[in-house]
Formats: sequence, structure tokens, C-alpha cells
Amino acid sequence: MEWMSHSVSETEERGRQLAGGLRSGDVVALFGDLGAGKTAFTRGLAAGLGCTGRVTSPTFTIVNEYEGPLPLFHFDMYRLSGEEDLFDIGWEDYLSRRGVCVVEWSERIAAALPEGTIRVDIQRCGEHADWRRIQIEGVEA
Repeated sequence: MEWMSHSVSETEERGRQLAGGLRSGDVVALFGDLGAGKTAFTRGLAAGLGCTGRVTSPTFTIVNEYEGPLPLFHFDMYRLSGEEDLFDIGWEDYLSRRGVCVVEWSERIAAALPEGTIRVDIQRCGEHADWRRIQIEGVEA
């Protein structure tokens, strides 16, 4: 699936729409440059899952947890050097906690992503600051 987003609120809405089809144990891998809209997309996911709390990038904490009917575990792998660092943050434990894991900077741990991971690529488009191309693979249309 591919969409164009023309604003932050549209990027959040795409996340909210994806959330409607997510199940316990799903992993959503986000790919995109700095400032592409990964955290905005995650805000939408959290809202769609009924999670409470302010959604912010977990750059320095590595993972933020948001409570809801289906909890959301929001990872930022930017500061990790690779898959070998996952053991230190309890990656396997989070995968088994019956929530949804969303992972920013997934390219840093691509080999450790489980089979069935949903891939979301977010790219800036053209000269318009808020325009994004959002491509989602691994879910039914």
C-alpha cells in the first residue's frame, strides 16, 4: 500500500488506520530519514490502539511504553550499534509481552526483526516540508 501525506495530521491518520488491523505480538518496523515523520506515524498508531500518554521519540531511553487495550512498545534504535545490543534492552522480553512493538531506525537491527514484521517506509517528497510518501508492506490492503 502507498499513500501521500500532506501534513503531520495525515501522517498520524495513516498510523491510526494501520492500528485498526494490528494484533498482539505484531512488530511494525519504521524506515526513514531523520525528521521523516516516524514519531508522528507512531502517535497515530498509539491513538488507534487506544493508548494513553504523550507519544515522544524514545531516542535517549531506547523504549517508551504506552498503556492501552493493546499496549504499544515504542523503540528508537538510533543509538544502538547493531543487533548485538538488543539483549541489553530486553528485546526478546518485549516481543513476548502481548503488545505491539513499533521500531524507529529499524535498519540498525534489520536482521533481528521477526518474520511477519510490517515494514513502513516514510520519505519526504519534493519541496513541500510536510509532504510524505508512506509505503506499507506486510499487511492486507
